[in-house]
Amino acid sequence: MEFYNSTMRKNGLDDTDRQILTLMQGNARISNAEIARQVGKAPSAVLERIRKLEVNGVILGYETRINPKALGLGLTAFTYVHAEDAVGSTRSGRELAELPEVLEVHHTAGQDAYLIKVRVGDTEDLGKLLRKIGSIDSVRDTRTTIVLGSVKETIELAITNDTQD
Repeated sequence: MEFYNSTMRKNGLDDTDRQILTLMQGNARISNAEIARQVGKAPSAVLERIRKLEVNGVILGYETRINPKALGLGLTAFTYVHAEDAVGSTRSGRELAELPEVLEVHHTAGQDAYLIKVRVGDTEDLGKLLRKIGSIDSVRDTRTTIVLGSVKETIELAITNDTQD
């Protein structure tokens, strides 16, 4: 199969896969025909590659990015959460992830167990959210930094064609 050809890199992606991913990251609504045109492959071959990228967990899904301010969610904050979970447990992280204001939950090394990214309307809403977080049994402490402005915020990954191991 072409997907498993000799030009495949150590992470399982060849140059065509990387081109497809780059195009799709830039515009998730790009048509299969346009991708095929830009990578120089038949639309059926591109569709098969995209399906394999989905099945293999390289493409995790498709999202619509919404302006948070349009929904009244103009305040972004990062909060370190010190939680006392059992060794190896991420129970607190799963509870944090259930809060709709929480966009990201990262289990971290060091003093704090989690770093979360949140979006809320204002500081009053942030205070309410922090009280919710504090009501989780295992949470011992939080430290929050409010974002004044974002220079760069993206979900796009750097896709390189690096051929070195």
